[in-house]
Amino acid sequence: MEERKTLIEVRNLKKHFNVGRGLTLKAVDGISFTIKEGETLGLVGESGCGKSTAGRTIIGLYDLTDGEIIFDGMDVSRLSKQEKRQFTRSAQMIFQDPYASLNPRMTVTDIIGEGIDIHGLYKGEERQKRIYNLLELVGLRREHANRYPHEFSGGQRQRIGIARALAVEPKFIVCDEPISALDVSIQAQVVNLLEDLQDEFGLTYLFIAHDLSMVKHISDRIAVMYLGAIVELAESNELYEKPLHPYTQALLSAVPIPDPAVEKGRKRIMLEGDVPSPINPPPGCKFQGRCKMAQDICRQKTPELVEVTEGHFVACHLVK
Repeated sequence: MEERKTLIEVRNLKKHFNVGRGLTLKAVDGISFTIKEGETLGLVGESGCGKSTAGRTIIGLYDLTDGEIIFDGMDVSRLSKQEKRQFTRSAQMIFQDPYASLNPRMTVTDIIGEGIDIHGLYKGEERQKRIYNLLELVGLRREHANRYPHEFSGGQRQRIGIARALAVEPKFIVCDEPISALDVSIQAQVVNLLEDLQDEFGLTYLFIAHDLSMVKHISDRIAVMYLGAIVELAESNELYEKPLHPYTQALLSAVPIPDPAVEKGRKRIMLEGDVPSPINPPPGCKFQGRCKMAQDICRQKTPELVEVTEGHFVACHLVK
């Protein structure tokens, strides 16, 4: 099987926010990973860990504080105006809230057609035909084109958001918790749609979520974030079967298993305390204040993300 080339390479990415009074919020504090063409990388963690900020920084909605983002061989932070225009066409985003991300004053035709117009891709009848094709591609009908966002259900609105992202024929899509605002019955439909579109168009995804069971279903590899840092990264099945970081183990212990006999015998790992403030993170390992196995080295030295077995990376002093 031919080795897929790397489409996205993130090197020591940092995104800090000045929150006043000389304080800095370190939302993303030095993360690194790669995503190959046609691959889905899941990015998971508790609310506030920085995963959505990471996605928005990679896509260019936020300016990075430090680090590098290499997209298809180009350094995104050093693009010319013309190159940046091409990048915004190649990299798109599906947002968490399908209602807030759609302009309520625009029809579906205008919403999907906006990117087509900006990049001058189709005009006249070809433009309208393209919009109809996109609607049908995501499971909607042509007659939906002249309606407004408030006339649709949450699942239908998210399908419109997906059609908008596809309109400019991107290579890479950041899916920022695209199913968290939807009913459980609709979530699987949207995930299946994303998988079908990936197979058809060879799309590459960064899939951000906190639903670990759904992330396993769609992702080739999974990165676990805690307080702005990646603490573990591995192939999807490997991570679920052999989690090595104490934080990953705690997260997975909370995922329900449909087999009652297995579920009854499982032990839930309860984390004590709250996630520290990203304005004033603790020294050493950021997880040390909630880890029952923490030792002196954990409180003094920040662990690096190292490869402990092939393709399995962990940032923990206690994992050899």
